[in-house]
Amino acid sequence: MVTDGNGSNANSVKDVTDTDDCGRELFCRHPGNPILSAADWPYQVNSVFNPGATMIGGETLLLVRVEDRSGISHLGAARSIDGVTDWDINRAPILAPDSENYPVELWGIEDPRLTWIDELGVWAVTYTGYSQGGPVVCLATTKDFCEFKRFGPVMPPENKDAAIFPRRINGSWMMIHRPVSTFPEGINIWISSSPDLRHWGNHRLLMTARKGAFWDSGKIGLGPQPLETPDGWLILYHGVRQTPGGCLYRIGLALLDIDEPWRVLRRCDHWVMSPSASYEITGDVGGVIFPCGWIYDRATGDIRLYYGAADTCIGLATGRMKEVLDYLRNCRAR
Repeated sequence: MVTDGNGSNANSVKDVTDTDDCGRELFCRHPGNPILSAADWPYQVNSVFNPGATMIGGETLLLVRVEDRSGISHLGAARSIDGVTDWDINRAPILAPDSENYPVELWGIEDPRLTWIDELGVWAVTYTGYSQGGPVVCLATTKDFCEFKRFGPVMPPENKDAAIFPRRINGSWMMIHRPVSTFPEGINIWISSSPDLRHWGNHRLLMTARKGAFWDSGKIGLGPQPLETPDGWLILYHGVRQTPGGCLYRIGLALLDIDEPWRVLRRCDHWVMSPSASYEITGDVGGVIFPCGWIYDRATGDIRLYYGAADTCIGLATGRMKEVLDYLRNCRAR
């Protein structure tokens, strides 16, 4: 999640990368990457990845997808003062699948995104329930990441990669999500609205996967939740391209209209981050970087981007909001 940075320590993160000249990159890998892996967990697991992120009580909190050795995922919590080191990790899941009451969670829960909703005084947690009928967008709310109120599924399958905007727009809540269609160009990003966070409608196609050789020609999906900026709603998304070596996941940027977020103002042709470090290339699913959480410190202008690497561990990259917006201003208007 992106929040005003009360207590964040983004200035302590150095901008370096394994393989790139980071002075030319918008997002730079932390030298201590991966910052979390299965070896750090206090109980036996297979992998930890794809975390949502927020600030709470002066600490960075990551809500992490944790896959056990059966292959089923649950959500765990890791807390750190500086958001980089000395992680305090819960010794048990904080949100586990509850298939008895929510059958769509039969095969696990995955890939959380976190949105602080000031009007309601809660975090909205969107996550994927892995059901027999395919992935389903589920919603829960929490005030403290100790107790959660489950809403259950809020979109029919097959759907995932969802996040809620932090405030009402034109009187409605808005959510970005990624349904799957049987049409050839069907794996695209959509946007919908709701009066109450439970009932979603007014579905609109927001962004499509590009055709041909583009880096995002296979399918696209939202990363962390949208961030409000003076230029519009900033979104970061993953794009997938099928290669002879398998699927390659990269990251791109787009800007949505502040009052009509179903209108894309700018979308960059180039990816801004691609798997290149060893821990991104090699793992359970190599060639994948998959961000679900970011934290924006408005006082310093720093962005901390937390992402899953190769479906195996967690990496951290940092950027500057001014540079991100300057980059988008030079992208083609849509």
